[in-house]
Amino acid sequence: MFYRVLKYVILGPLLRLLFRPRIEGMEHVPESGAAIIAGNHLSFSDHFVMPAILPRRITFLAKAEYFTGRGFKGRLTAAFFRGIGQIPVDRSGGRGSSAIDAALGVLGRGELLGIYPEGTRSHDGRMYRGRTGVAVMALRAGVPVIPCAMVGTFELQPPGRKIPRIGRVTIRFGEPLDFSRYAGMAEQRYAVRSVTDEIMYEILAMSGQEYVDRYAGEVKAEQAHGVAARLRRKSS
Repeated sequence: MFYRVLKYVILGPLLRLLFRPRIEGMEHVPESGAAIIAGNHLSFSDHFVMPAILPRRITFLAKAEYFTGRGFKGRLTAAFFRGIGQIPVDRSGGRGSSAIDAALGVLGRGELLGIYPEGTRSHDGRMYRGRTGVAVMALRAGVPVIPCAMVGTFELQPPGRKIPRIGRVTIRFGEPLDFSRYAGMAEQRYAVRSVTDEIMYEILAMSGQEYVDRYAGEVKAEQAHGVAARLRRKSS
């Protein structure tokens, strides 16, 4: 009930007013049945803009930190994400982590699953190497993957900006990707890497981003380490 009120009465109309989303390729999203929608991740707004425009309900795997915050703000954030049906996952695990188990549960019910293969938001607007969890989910569940490109959300709400600017964004859905040729190969490293790279290539072709063949989380960690080192040198 909360999900429907939020989507159709509160958040949906507001986001359409603020972002005036241009939708391309909606015909590629199936009207029923399980599928994975895999997209780039440029902004906190991505969590809300795509679900607001989809006719069907979509469940995202959200980082556990959204559900574990302290104080009034933390409890409010956790209640919000639970209310819209998002699933908390511990991103520290590998292919056997709770993320995959939760995803298979969603897909097993014939629902849409949303995932950002990069594993975290881009901090600079570029696209980074995809993590193979999306491939493992698709191969184990035997479902198609629909690539999705968000265009413009980084400019309207880059990391660190709490209130998005008003502007127009584009959401592109590509043709469903069928990986049945890899059936039974979800535990083979080269297969899941190949599937992941194919998904990322399709998203990249639609988004027009610059590609970096490294994991975004590693780059962020290196930059944070560099900033900390400079601060230590200044204080010494």
